[in-house]
Formats: sequence, C-alpha cells, structure tokens
Amino acid sequence: MTAPRLTLPSPAKLNLMLHILGRREDGYHELQTIFQFLDYGDEITFAVRDDGVIRLHTEFADVPHDNNLIVKAAKKLQEQSGCSLGVDIWIEKILPMGGGIGGGSSNAATTLLGLNHLWQLGWDEDRLAALGLTLGADVPVFVRGHAAFAEGVGEKLTPVEPEEPWYLVLVPQVSVSTAEIFSDPLLTRNTPPIKVRPVPKGNSRNDCLPVVARRYPDVRNALNLLGKFTEAKLTGTGSCVFGGFPSKAEADKVSALLTETLTGFVAKGSNISMLHRKLQSLL
Repeated sequence: MTAPRLTLPSPAKLNLMLHILGRREDGYHELQTIFQFLDYGDEITFAVRDDGVIRLHTEFADVPHDNNLIVKAAKKLQEQSGCSLGVDIWIEKILPMGGGIGGGSSNAATTLLGLNHLWQLGWDEDRLAALGLTLGADVPVFVRGHAAFAEGVGEKLTPVEPEEPWYLVLVPQVSVSTAEIFSDPLLTRNTPPIKVRPVPKGNSRNDCLPVVARRYPDVRNALNLLGKFTEAKLTGTGSCVFGGFPSKAEADKVSALLTETLTGFVAKGSNISMLHRKLQSLL
C-alpha cells in the first residue's frame, strides 16, 4: 500500500504598506502592515511515514536540514500533537530567500496545514496559527490564508479586501538582512498608528524603503526602473520590489522591458491564498 501523499502550493505574500510605530522592550518593533497573497509560489509534496521520521529530501546549500523552517514546523506539530507518524517532504523552490515575499514563513505554514490534513489531527486554524507564531511573525497570516491588516509584530490580524491587481515583482539578486534593516539608526520608528478602517488611501508607504534603498544599490535601481511605469514599492524589508497593473497584458509588457536586466515575474494578487483554495477543494 502506498503512503498517503499530498502536494500543496506555498504562496508568496506582499506587504502593501509597512509602518513602524516604535520599538518594544523585547527588541521587536510594533508594526502596521497589509498582507496580500500572490498566485505564485513554491510547491511542497508530503508523503506519510509510519516510523515517526521527518525528512526533507530537498537540500538547501545555506540551510542545514534541521534548521529549515519546514522541518522545524513538522517537528513542532508532531511534538505538540503527540502524533506517531512521520513524513517525507520535497519542495520545488522558486521563491527567493531574503526577498521579503515570505518564502520560509509560507513553507512553514503549508507544512503545518498539510500535515494537519495528512496526519488527520483535526487542529483548528487558531491552534495552528498560535504554533506558527512560535516559528515566525509572518507564519500566522499564511496559516489563516486571508489578506489582512496586521498589527503587533505582524501577528494581530484583521481580514481586509484590497483590490487584486496583477503585479510585476522584480527580484534584485541580493539578500537583505531583516535584522540589519531593523537595527539601522536611520530607520523611521515613530509613524503614528492608523486608526481608521479600512486603511485610507495614501498610506501605502514602507518605512523600511529609504534604509534599504540606501544600503542596497540593486534594490534602488529596481525601484527607479519600475517607478517609470507604476508606483514602485518594497515588500517587507526587501529585496523584492513590486508594482500593480490593471491587467496581465500590461504587467507582461513592462516585464518584457525590465526583465532583460533584472529577474522578475508577473502574478495575480489574491485575497484568499491559493493554498487555502487547494485545501478547500480537498474537503
């Protein structure tokens, strides 16, 4: 009998805005941000094992096996649920690391949701999101799968319905260190909190952008090039840069002009993650 298998998408996210309100006593920063998903991402395949072993078969040059968030997520879920089953995991990786589009966090969330389904644990979303938060501040939004206005360190989520344009995402070939950006003395840390819902138009800036653009010329170049065609934004602490377009044809047209010198992709914005659409289809 072949082991139960499941292949699931692990989507990218964008930060449509990112305001930094202040630094907390624990060293983390108070944020306000809007997360939206892209119909674009990695693909992860899970096959159940009955011996309790968790093995990621895809190797990553810079990340030891047990340090990978996929493995950490699987082990934490196994420990906390008391499940005796294990899993073999393979990933088709296309999301860049250090790009600000949530690759690692998304992979962790897909692992939690996928194994909850395969191991038949019956955990609800709240419990999975709470476990996800111990792996990273961005994991809960991927677990919940709905575009959200986020506060705190990014874990207090209120569902929102922003427009769903087509995006051109440019991927400068640099990995931006989040810790480095958040420790920069020139980072804006006193943006007044937004109290109005929905978030007023014109509040779409990213407070990390000036610091990242100053430190990383490749990101600055991507912002300048894309800015000739649409409002160019930074997602998270970067390095990825994005802009919205009303149609795929328009996004493709600009992509053809810019991707001769820069890596990039075109993807549809989505308020419901493609992971959740796939899981829904399995019910």
